[in-house]
Amino acid sequence: MVSGTLFHCRRHSWPPEEYISRATLQLFDLDDSAPPEHAWRRRLNSHANILKEFSVTFREAIKMAQLGIRLWSYIRKEASHGRKAPIDPFTRESCKPSASQGVPLGGMGSGSISRGFRGEFRQWQIIPGLCEASPVMANQFSIFISREGSNKRYASVLAPGQHEGLGKYDGNGISSWGWNLSGQHSTYHALFPRAWTIYDGEPDPDLKVSCRQISPFIPHNYRDSSLPTAVFVYTLVNTGRERAKVSLLFTWANSIGGVSHLSGDHVNEPFVGEDGVSGVLLHHKTAKGNPPVTFAVAACETQNVNVTVLPAFGLSEGSFRTAKDMWSTMVEDGQFDRENFDVGPSMPSSAGEAICAAVSASAWVEPHGKCTIAFGLAWSSPKVKFSKGSSYHRRYTKFYGTSERAALNLVHDALKNYRRWEEDINKWQAPILEDEKLPEWYKFTLFNELYFLAAGGTVWIDSPLPDEKMRSNPRTATQVEMEKVKISEVNGDFQGGTAGPYSPLPGPNDSDGSEEKDILNSLPNSPFLDQHNCEDDVGRFLYLEGVEYIMWCTYDVHFYASFALLVLFPKIELSIQRDFAKAVLSEDGRKVKFLADGSSGIRKVRGAVPHDLGTHDPWHEMNAYNIHDTSRWKDLNPKFVLQVYRDFSATGDLAFGVDVWPSVRAAMEYMEQFDRDEDGLIENDGFPDQTYDAWTVHGVSAYCGCLWLAALQAAAAMAVRLGDQDFAEWCKSTFIRAKKVFEEKLWNGSYFNYDSGTSSNSKSIQADQLAGQWYTASSGLPPLFEDCKIRSTLQKIYDFNVMKVRGGRMGAVNGMHPDGRVDETCMQSREIWTGVTYGVAATMILAGMEEQAFATAQGIFTAGWSEDGYGYWFQTPEGWTMDGHFRSLIYMRPLSIWGMQYALSLPRAILDAPRINIMDRINVSPVTMRMPRNELGIRRVAPEPGCFQKSSFRCAC
Repeated sequence: MVSGTLFHCRRHSWPPEEYISRATLQLFDLDDSAPPEHAWRRRLNSHANILKEFSVTFREAIKMAQLGIRLWSYIRKEASHGRKAPIDPFTRESCKPSASQGVPLGGMGSGSISRGFRGEFRQWQIIPGLCEASPVMANQFSIFISREGSNKRYASVLAPGQHEGLGKYDGNGISSWGWNLSGQHSTYHALFPRAWTIYDGEPDPDLKVSCRQISPFIPHNYRDSSLPTAVFVYTLVNTGRERAKVSLLFTWANSIGGVSHLSGDHVNEPFVGEDGVSGVLLHHKTAKGNPPVTFAVAACETQNVNVTVLPAFGLSEGSFRTAKDMWSTMVEDGQFDRENFDVGPSMPSSAGEAICAAVSASAWVEPHGKCTIAFGLAWSSPKVKFSKGSSYHRRYTKFYGTSERAALNLVHDALKNYRRWEEDINKWQAPILEDEKLPEWYKFTLFNELYFLAAGGTVWIDSPLPDEKMRSNPRTATQVEMEKVKISEVNGDFQGGTAGPYSPLPGPNDSDGSEEKDILNSLPNSPFLDQHNCEDDVGRFLYLEGVEYIMWCTYDVHFYASFALLVLFPKIELSIQRDFAKAVLSEDGRKVKFLADGSSGIRKVRGAVPHDLGTHDPWHEMNAYNIHDTSRWKDLNPKFVLQVYRDFSATGDLAFGVDVWPSVRAAMEYMEQFDRDEDGLIENDGFPDQTYDAWTVHGVSAYCGCLWLAALQAAAAMAVRLGDQDFAEWCKSTFIRAKKVFEEKLWNGSYFNYDSGTSSNSKSIQADQLAGQWYTASSGLPPLFEDCKIRSTLQKIYDFNVMKVRGGRMGAVNGMHPDGRVDETCMQSREIWTGVTYGVAATMILAGMEEQAFATAQGIFTAGWSEDGYGYWFQTPEGWTMDGHFRSLIYMRPLSIWGMQYALSLPRAILDAPRINIMDRINVSPVTMRMPRNELGIRRVAPEPGCFQKSSFRCAC
């Protein structure tokens, strides 16, 4: 835990009164309309600078030339089939990335829309795997003010300045609107999943306006957190002497981003719903056969608030009602005709024609009075369809059905339930926000990094298992191809003493194990329970590695990000682990060409943990990543074992442990082939065979070797819990031998060398070298090494990888030579990875080095989130170079900041467990040297010992 004297002053502290006058804050102080004390803040007139992308050096480009040629050919081949390659470094978005992002809208898994801190709606991800970055500038809030007995009138879009995209339309379009807001006295405050925009006397000096944006992201609430909806609550305070009529306008284009508004056949339809909720439904017919989308924009009518609509207007001169006409009506009347609710659906739009809708909410605000107006936005696309044919129903349809009119019910319930959502959000966040021992920058960065679970291309389906009946065409080309593939899975008759009649050893919380024995014997003999029959069914969940790396649930990265799911949505985390557990025991024999060296292999090897769950047909066609053959990677299987054990120990879910145990054993058995000299320790094979997929490793490596040691210990502990004594003995005996070799080959007196080879970087200090120890400590297991070695290594990383890079203001560089030079072996060795830095900080916390931990993580905040940084807020990249150039925006791994919070507040199940060294409970027989056979038929992919010594293959760097 963090000591009370750790921080002597509040660094990076932004009290709201530095951005908003104290008098204005007091006006909003009676409810949630006031921004929180701890939040990320920006003035609306802040410059949104263009971000700078990384580039490879000339030497790197030469070495990567062959890979580049193969990748280009593969991208073109995919494009010829109408598909986007999962990795495409050659295609650039027309909208250059800028420092303009803010809190995204909606819950998880039903498509997402981001909203910039200046108010624009952007980063559209309604269709899985497709991100339209450009803002749709017709989507705006605007305000119209007139005062009784006065000639003062104000009309302005509530976004500052002449934004990008306005020049695309003629004088009858949105450029004719009043873009009058300077933003000088307006501020944005972000604390995910909420955001506040305070207009402190803009555009009317005597009107204070607070807009509160709320989305249903509520930990442990697996219903509301799946809803595609958001609420905007405006609080108006009149400080003038005259009564003011205030009209707020919400305009929305029938679009899902990009040029989709021009594709035609879109229809808008007004509605009057229950409880005063009224607005417009926008039915969007998507292109290329994708499922349709329906938006609902609405406001809540009350005794003091009058709601009117304009169901359809256009953006060009030929429109029946233009954007300019609509604006003129609002300036003149402050509302639309009530008869508009009766006009029915509009005519379908023509190709090339944009169709928009407007909802107005008007109220009188008395002198020194206050008024609240609430708008809602919802979008409904019940079916999610992947490009190779599989279709599923999204999670929210379990509660709202599959009708396209579900958007109406969604927006209604959002406007009626948002206060309850806010109560739950406040209860969740308050203990952390009120902890005076934590630095302020950490508090709001911790919550704001969760933006990725909404904006990271998440897909959450209702069915826990892919429903073959949902396939749109039972004889698609993909299915014909699948019929040629043998997908083999383990049956329930698992050999090896773990799935028959159980005889578990005493667990750590009981004396004789009888309670666990009864539970285990009551479970079916299948390694995977049918979740359809479980009360804990939460469906299936996918999230992208990043918006530029389009692969679902990339597992080597999930290793870092999964702490956020485990802490906040543990049932989703267990669901993902079950997916990978099942995948371990499957094989897909289709041939794949690997782009790094041009070799071929099969798509999925039995016993190997897949790199990802796929791109174009997730769950059915895994391993979309094809740069290297990941069946030969050395980190995926240990990471699976470590994550399973961490989740097992943190949740205490015994049924989960039993379900996935055959896969744990299979994953460990598979790795035995990489111990070529039979000393207990796996070796790397002279190519980038781990998550650092451009950074070559030779022989024993600190990263993979440490993960292997930790996996041996975790598997042994799990075997004890589940009664597999033979396997526990093998794990312990292997661990003892492997640890000795690991330390002999890599420990140099102050840290572990990068690898045991003789290359120029073999003695480099790798920031991530104790990843295995991170998980060991997170799972309540005994440390892998002596405490002095762990602390010495972490201090070395802090002194060199952190503090020798811009004085610690950028995070931890991946590789550093012991003489203080950055390791420039390849692009990844010289990069600072945001998620890895958070992981290193978490390891430091668990080792009792809190001061170094927060100083290390603060570098990521300073470079990425602070006002003086590079502008990576709400789009945290995989990494950046020392000059701040990014690689891969909106990336999964930075969710590992929740590994820090996990370390600060370990689960009660781990804290309350007896402090007994699990390895001491395992008696190893003298003959326990080889792994006990479990007859799972695990495939060997490694050549015989010595083959790689003659290999000419080297990584691209």
